[in-house]
Amino acid sequence: MAGIYIHVPFCKKKCIYCDFFSVGTLGKIQQYPSLIEKELLLRFQFIPKSNIETIYFGGGTPSLLDVYQIESILNSIAKTYKLSANPEVTLEANPDDITEDIVNGYRSVGINRLSIGVQSFNDDELIFLGRRHNAIAAEKSIEIARKNSFDNISIDLIYGIPGSSLESWEKSLQKAFSLGVEHLSCYHLTYEEKTILTKKLRERLFSELDENTSINQFNLLRELASKNNYIHYEVSNFAKEGFCSQHNSAYWKGINYLGLGPAAHSYNGLVREWNPGSYVDWQEGIETGHPKTQREELNELTQFNEILLTRLRTIWGIDLIELGKKFDKDLIDQLLENTKIHLKEKRLVLMNNHLTIPSEFYFVSDGIISDLIIVD
Repeated sequence: MAGIYIHVPFCKKKCIYCDFFSVGTLGKIQQYPSLIEKELLLRFQFIPKSNIETIYFGGGTPSLLDVYQIESILNSIAKTYKLSANPEVTLEANPDDITEDIVNGYRSVGINRLSIGVQSFNDDELIFLGRRHNAIAAEKSIEIARKNSFDNISIDLIYGIPGSSLESWEKSLQKAFSLGVEHLSCYHLTYEEKTILTKKLRERLFSELDENTSINQFNLLRELASKNNYIHYEVSNFAKEGFCSQHNSAYWKGINYLGLGPAAHSYNGLVREWNPGSYVDWQEGIETGHPKTQREELNELTQFNEILLTRLRTIWGIDLIELGKKFDKDLIDQLLENTKIHLKEKRLVLMNNHLTIPSEFYFVSDGIISDLIIVD
């Protein structure tokens, strides 16, 4: 059981908050599928003889690829690996790339889950974020996908946007719920180095939203999602029953995956690899038959800490019995010692040998998990 991630780095316009690797399309996008197919053949042994259950086109902007290019990549994966009977195949799309013809094309080549980068249903917020669509286009894209037989739709929303309020955030959430999307990924706006957003902040062109409003927006998200029957299954993710993202859940559960494309990461339980964050270097490695991947061998302590970092972000948490079967008792004892203060303050719950973070503390989960990490 494994997944495949394809990073599609092309963007028409870079959003001011984005720090993911991306490039312009000129002279590159047409040859991209053939390079991905070559990389697949060069690196398939990273997860040999795997049964592929999820495929994910992320970006960048995967919806800039033509349908036939997506089909070519999917055909190459099917020739290289055995696919499960009904793999989850997700494609991230910008609202203004979605048309009836495009959506029908996606369905015809095997895409069965769309992740639409809405970010907000407020036009002023979309302008601030540098998005190339408006609220009407966002709503229309979801309606087009639904009309054309997509019954597994996820949308991204951002909270903590400067100038936003509890009321504006509620309107975006209520619009999402009214459209009946099966999945929500909701992220607090972050200020990453080397982004236009951070540059503007340092130039004092705007002020960050105050922390109390951000916390209130997060709590409102939890409250309204619950009322609308969404399961808060991961720090930033909410789903209706049966619609948790299988691909992203596999990351958090430590299931193997192969990442293709510049800056993509791969993991097989023992080794983590990553491709160069340069299109030219990545392309050169593929064309010469020597991918320029870097790798990290994961020792026992690193593997242990990665489980803490990923699974405690989820509703499933950590099964201490299973953990004890895999790792030395000293590590388990140290973990339990580190949990004491958080268990006392109810920021952690230990029940039936499962350790979890209650969802009301997800907003500060990074700090909780940091306290549990074991160092040499």
